[in-house]
Amino acid sequence: MSKRYQARFEKLQQANQKAFMPFTVLGWPNKDKSLSIIKTMLSSNASALELGFPFSDPVADGPVIAKAAFETLESGFKTADCFALIREVRKLDEAIPIGVLVYYNVVLATGVESFFKQAKAAGIDGVLIADLPIESAEEVLPYAKANDVDLIFIVSPVTTDERLQRIATSAGGFIYLVSRLGVTGTDKSASNLSNLGGLISRLKALTKLPVCAGFGVSSKQTSSALLELGVDGVIVGSRVIEIARQSDHCEIDLAKLFKELHESCCELRAPADAKK
Repeated sequence: MSKRYQARFEKLQQANQKAFMPFTVLGWPNKDKSLSIIKTMLSSNASALELGFPFSDPVADGPVIAKAAFETLESGFKTADCFALIREVRKLDEAIPIGVLVYYNVVLATGVESFFKQAKAAGIDGVLIADLPIESAEEVLPYAKANDVDLIFIVSPVTTDERLQRIATSAGGFIYLVSRLGVTGTDKSASNLSNLGGLISRLKALTKLPVCAGFGVSSKQTSSALLELGVDGVIVGSRVIEIARQSDHCEIDLAKLFKELHESCCELRAPADAKK
């Protein structure tokens, strides 16, 4: 695990808190506004950042994030611009872990070795390649390790025990738990979380890495429900884009959302304490 992820999760554990990780698409709706959104994340006590590289065919993302990614690419915002923006963000906060979500074509187009070298130079701590299965991880793992960048992997309720074991062996930073099947988004009808408890227990038995849940986390209620199941943090993305698109007071409304979600991460007491 990278030093920043390790230090941040240890600090949260000591404070009996969980991680709050907001997500946005780099460069959306433009560079200045994107930086402003990220600054709001930082000022709202984000535990770590998840930042997406725009891609033309983001198969894991729902329509909200996919549309933002397409608009960003249409504006001419490129991979090099993503790294440049992250370098600006890193200057604002030297301690916060920064993870990026990217698709493998972007990594290949940049060159695997070059991508991870640039990631290290920009101050990136973790890379989640959404469409790279664990079976192909050896294609990038040496370059990630050489540059002290964690590879982050996604697990879901249908991930087999064999694949969970392989992911637990190769992953760094944290495990990204998909809280429901499908793509990212805020569809509340897909928020049945009853089948996640067993998966979280299986993960905890395999790895000491934190387990953070995303996909469909759009409210304090959903966040609290996931945290009660035993995850170590929550990731919210589509709701960020929705608010930024719909609101004339983007930073104010995002700060309110982030405050509510951060509160849910701070309010949850450890199970042992809750029983006293």
